[in-house]
Amino acid sequence: MNGYSNPYQKKPGEYWIAIKQFFAQKSALSNLILINILVFLFINLISLILFLLSIDQAFAQTNGVSRLAFWLSLPADLSQLIYKPWTLITYMFVQEGLFHLAFNMMVLYVGGQIFINYLSSKMMVTTYFIGGLSGALFYIIAFNIFPAFAANVSNAIALGSSASVLAVFVASATLAPNLKLQLFLFGRISLKYIALVIIILDVLNIQNGNAGGHIAHLGGALYGFLFVSQMKRGTNIGSFFEKLRFDTFFNWFKKPKQNFRDVYTNKRPSKDENYLRKKAEEQAQIDEILEKIKKSGYDSLSSNEKAKLFSASNKK
Repeated sequence: MNGYSNPYQKKPGEYWIAIKQFFAQKSALSNLILINILVFLFINLISLILFLLSIDQAFAQTNGVSRLAFWLSLPADLSQLIYKPWTLITYMFVQEGLFHLAFNMMVLYVGGQIFINYLSSKMMVTTYFIGGLSGALFYIIAFNIFPAFAANVSNAIALGSSASVLAVFVASATLAPNLKLQLFLFGRISLKYIALVIIILDVLNIQNGNAGGHIAHLGGALYGFLFVSQMKRGTNIGSFFEKLRFDTFFNWFKKPKQNFRDVYTNKRPSKDENYLRKKAEEQAQIDEILEKIKKSGYDSLSSNEKAKLFSASNKK
């Protein structure tokens, strides 16, 4: 497939270089991954500080997460959600642990690369967000209508980017179902089978723990599938969300491109030969003016010559 490089085909010594190059390009995908990493580091740094100061340890032991992570996580209880509406967005950037973060970012990287190869970065970002919202909706509805969760709905929270990541990955699998990835111990497997196995595992593990997480995953996966299915019919069901211009948000991470002349008032041509030639001509004119002053004095200069001399003295 043109334009897509399989990350599993790199030599071990090339991984670090590839990672640096990936983040240096400051694309929507790299910025999305960077935000997840920065949020993870920030939450854990605050948690470490609170731990060293013996603050909030009882809260963390009771709720299973730090107070900051809890504040950013999505509650299943609608009465709590009313007072924490931001969690519909923030929950999809909060990871439980290092392995949780690493796995999600690896899947997002692979799925995002494939997605962008077929569609656009803006659509990928939109799919990430709407997939996360779809996962949140599935999670909230399930915990409020199924009797199995009635006893836990008041203290249940959801966190993690898995629903958003699965939306992107399943969308990519729907775009290129027969594209094969090289998986460790399993060999080359078509994208559609990888996505299918992930979905089946989520369904089977709902009753085995982290039910909310698995249900949210299914919501994200469903949106990813529906998005691409409708795109193939010529309908972009995420177009309304693209108008919110989240691409502008991710462009904040990019350094603004400025021409040299926009930064400096003393404009320098792009080619060194032209620059040196111009400087030589200017210096020759100044030398002639100085020689005239030496022979006839400053008062002998014309108004134009005085202006050139004044301008040259201010540049030094």
